[in-house]
Amino acid sequence: MRHVIALDVGGTGMKAALVGADTASSEGTPPVLLYEARRPTGRERGPEAVVEAILGFAAELRELGTARYGAPAAAAGVAVPGIVDERSGTAVYAANLGWRDVPMRALLSERLGGVPVALGHDVRTGGLAEGRIGAGRGADRFLFVPLGTGIAGAIGIGGRIESGAHGSAGEIGHIVVRPGGRECGCGQRGCLETLASAAAVGRDWAAACGDPQAGAADAAKAVASGDARAHTVWQRAVDALADGLVTGLTLLDPQTLIIGGGLAEAGDTLFTPLREAVRRRVTFQRLPSIVPAALGDAAGCLGAGLLARDLLSTEVTP
Repeated sequence: MRHVIALDVGGTGMKAALVGADTASSEGTPPVLLYEARRPTGRERGPEAVVEAILGFAAELRELGTARYGAPAAAAGVAVPGIVDERSGTAVYAANLGWRDVPMRALLSERLGGVPVALGHDVRTGGLAEGRIGAGRGADRFLFVPLGTGIAGAIGIGGRIESGAHGSAGEIGHIVVRPGGRECGCGQRGCLETLASAAAVGRDWAAACGDPQAGAADAAKAVASGDARAHTVWQRAVDALADGLVTGLTLLDPQTLIIGGGLAEAGDTLFTPLREAVRRRVTFQRLPSIVPAALGDAAGCLGAGLLARDLLSTEVTP
């Protein structure tokens, strides 16, 4: 069976799949996942080890596909975090992995025997999948915002994801919503992700409840049970998130706001107060639909498979 390799690289783990390549992805047909696997990135061993882990994982998938289907993968797609230059195929910078200016596309293509490789930003790649086969399907303009360890965004316009002039479009997590507030890893203070990411909510709830092991999921459960301390922590995060989202919708005028990541798993505990908080803040802006992401943590891997399939349909080579 003709197939492609899909890799989604996170801060601590990698998700991968062999994906069927015979159906045109542009028509919105979900990719057929033939095989799935996960591995740690091994970031504690340094950036060079992470790169080698990615290349080795891809090579294993190539061998597996060859053994199962009689031919190696026809292309590969990989999604990585940080600043990504999709045009040159360079992983420019990732704070949580420690690398700079890694020619990821060229390295992967060489390790995979010269097949075409597409490189994408993890959130923009997830947004591609949500736009084509997930919660953004049918929306001409959408903003996809996953709330995880950090916060980023993917801007969907006319069936494509905007990467920007320098590979950093959509970094909504670094909009300053509380000037002079908490210090962010980017060097600013009061960034959205310091207040409304799953990591931030977990940290704030751990401090409020006195349990250093508590996380965002525990905060959501406490909110649902009526805990006043949890409600205070949660509402603070929701208000900050609403401020950031209203800035985004003022600039982009999307039809749909798609909220994903770990915090979105709280369901109505998040979406009910968030919709109300955004509604209170809009004035002249048209209120978009605010919906949960449909693809969960598979979005990045599915998007990487779509990128690889697009290479075949457009005959692009690295």
